Amino acid sequence: MSVLSSSIARKVAMALSALFLIIFLIIHLAVNLTSLFSADAFNEASHFMGTNPLIQFAMQPVLIFGVVFHFVMGFVLELRNRGARNVKYAKFNGAASSTWASRNMIISGAVILAFIVLHFIDFWIPELNTKYVLGDMSGVLPGEEGYRYFEELQHKFANPLRVGAYVVAFVLLAIHLMHGFQSAFQSMGFNNKYTGFVKAFGKFYSIVIPLGFIIVALCHHFNH
Repeated sequence: MSVLSSSIARKVAMALSALFLIIFLIIHLAVNLTSLFSADAFNEASHFMGTNPLIQFAMQPVLIFGVVFHFVMGFVLELRNRGARNVKYAKFNGAASSTWASRNMIISGAVILAFIVLHFIDFWIPELNTKYVLGDMSGVLPGEEGYRYFEELQHKFANPLRVGAYVVAFVLLAIHLMHGFQSAFQSMGFNNKYTGFVKAFGKFYSIVIPLGFIIVALCHHFNH
């Protein structure tokens, strides 16, 4: 019973961290989309997100913990599930009973985790260095009057290799979400009359959110 309970608890914790990341992606994309319409709006939103104490010292650590927990726990659960499937049945065909996404969550998850590391190296670590090591909280470019965030964003997306890596990562994120979205709600007990709505909304979310990030990257690359 304790083993079953701990297994359920891990799946619920995994689902909760997934839902947290799902909400974060919406907020992150909303900020990024402003860069397509107004450099000033993007600069203001980025400066607020980057200097607000509640976001920086409360929400950001929780986000980092959620990211690490979600992927580490995902790998642990996947390895345990594979270990439990050591006994093969002669007529079992995994491809016939499950999708590619559900069978390869560990692969798409590993690529997405690598992308997150790249994203941290590209944006988060330099930002921490500027603000907390160099002590520059102004967000203003040296010798300029405007905030630096929009120009930094365009500079990052000028490199076609980096943009290509982002596009591949977000395609895999879409595949990952196709299965993960529904799985998270199922683990939370939503496998009922709302299942149809959850599946439909999950597909919509899994396509629209990654596509939004891809559009932002490509627009800044081709309009640099």
